[in-house]
Amino acid sequence: MQRIINFILNNKNTLLYVLLFIISIFLTIQNSSYHQARYFNSANWLSGNIYGMNASVRGYFNLNEENQKLLEENQRLRSLLFNIDPRDTIEMDTASLTYEVFPARVVKNSYAEPDNYITLDRGSSDSIVQDMGVITSKGILGIVEKSSSGFSSVQSVLNSKSNINAKILHTDYFGSLKWDQEDYRVVQLEDIPRLDPAPMKVGDTIVTGAMSSIFPENIPIGTIDEIELNQAGSSYKINVHLFNDMTNLRYAYIIRNRKRPEVLNLEKEVANDR
Repeated sequence: MQRIINFILNNKNTLLYVLLFIISIFLTIQNSSYHQARYFNSANWLSGNIYGMNASVRGYFNLNEENQKLLEENQRLRSLLFNIDPRDTIEMDTASLTYEVFPARVVKNSYAEPDNYITLDRGSSDSIVQDMGVITSKGILGIVEKSSSGFSSVQSVLNSKSNINAKILHTDYFGSLKWDQEDYRVVQLEDIPRLDPAPMKVGDTIVTGAMSSIFPENIPIGTIDEIELNQAGSSYKINVHLFNDMTNLRYAYIIRNRKRPEVLNLEKEVANDR
């Protein structure tokens, strides 16, 4: 306490000046509309910047939470998108939709091996099982091969065993999407029959076909880079530049076709009757 008193006594002139300066400013603002306006504008500017900085800091530290919210919202929107009929204008019950979408985070990814896999943080406890399709906001990634309780292993499109039904957008020409293990940016669409004139050109978009019970139709895959005939000259081999950057994956969506078990059972019955 004595130190405080000594400080005040030693700096009384300075403290008196500061006190009188503050009083003069207060009186000036009180008696001048111009200075009042300037004061409140400055105060609003300062407080606005402080609140803005506070929001930015809170936003930064809440990025994971916000990203999770966006994933969940996109999950709902994609569920509707995959099932919507353009002619249908009524609201749909999500419980009745054919396709269900699960958001997931990529925890491991390979792209430089002959057989590449992606690990996601969703597993059997989240109803993730074998043969579910996996995509990002840009296009397809692959198909779930195995799942544990909390994780799933996805056979990437960059895998020598990958074989996905795909077609040329806005046509009914479809083939098999494979990978020749040469370039992680490019996959191959094979078995498109030779036609004159050719049904596609460089730059056309390749999407998932309708002959699959794993992916909805028209999920983006990539664009045509190069077109060539196979050795027999009967069909085309098309190089497709992927929309996805397979070296930089963070989030994904797993697609469950609720009608797939019924389709598989029917196909099994037909095969047994032959």
